[in-house]
Amino acid sequence: MDFSKIRLFLFDMDGTLYLGNDLFPFTKPMLDEIKKQGKTYLFMTNNSSKSVLDYVKKLDKLGIPAVYDDFITSSQATADYLMKNHPGVRFYVMGTESFKKELASSGVIVCDTYSEDIEGVVMGYDTELTYQKLDDVSKLLTLKKDIPYIAANPDWVCPTEYGYVPDCGSVATMICNATGRNPHFIGKPRPEMPLAAMERIAKKDPLVNKDTTMVIGDRVYTDIACGVHAGIHSLLVLSGESTMEDVEKSDVKPEFIMRDCAELLEKIK
Repeated sequence: MDFSKIRLFLFDMDGTLYLGNDLFPFTKPMLDEIKKQGKTYLFMTNNSSKSVLDYVKKLDKLGIPAVYDDFITSSQATADYLMKNHPGVRFYVMGTESFKKELASSGVIVCDTYSEDIEGVVMGYDTELTYQKLDDVSKLLTLKKDIPYIAANPDWVCPTEYGYVPDCGSVATMICNATGRNPHFIGKPRPEMPLAAMERIAKKDPLVNKDTTMVIGDRVYTDIACGVHAGIHSLLVLSGESTMEDVEKSDVKPEFIMRDCAELLEKIK
């Protein structure tokens, strides 16, 4: 494939551009090269523990200048989904303070203590998880069996500098074991985020379409599946969670596989 035809690069973040708080050495040169060529990249992440503002601050600390419009996140997608499908509903939100602020700033009615008038449950990747939250959510989903139950992302684990920690999907499985209920998942592997990204960027670059857009990530079951479902190009990098063994076992196959984004940098130069 001629990588020079790609106009929009949709990058997963953790495991693709950095691990935890360690920026990969090739990340900044690659992003600089994309900008130099007059093309666009967006940061597309399933990590719902941080707001977009938190991510702007994190990347700035890592030496990557970024603004709000450089991101498309599962937190944003979740807020959009809730406002379109459940406006005015009082939601118990099991997530970080950043996640709750992101939802509230979009108009979602956010509750974080149990009460009888709660009408739905929303879950994010909660790095501030307590047993009280697990108890509250289990009680709500058991006593109110028909209330809407949404989760921002289905990831099982989140990569760290030392390995992995349980992510939103793993906590959802734990809740299912207690209540028998599974949430409606937002974020990758669903196609809404890349489709929204293309629609946004095509307004200023009419050459952006499904054939000139690529998702780049380290997970077959979220990043690559998202690209496949959206009908765009997909590149798996082996710098994070997924391995070649995972690829062999998966029904979803990436269009391209590279060791890391250093190889992508060489391709786009």
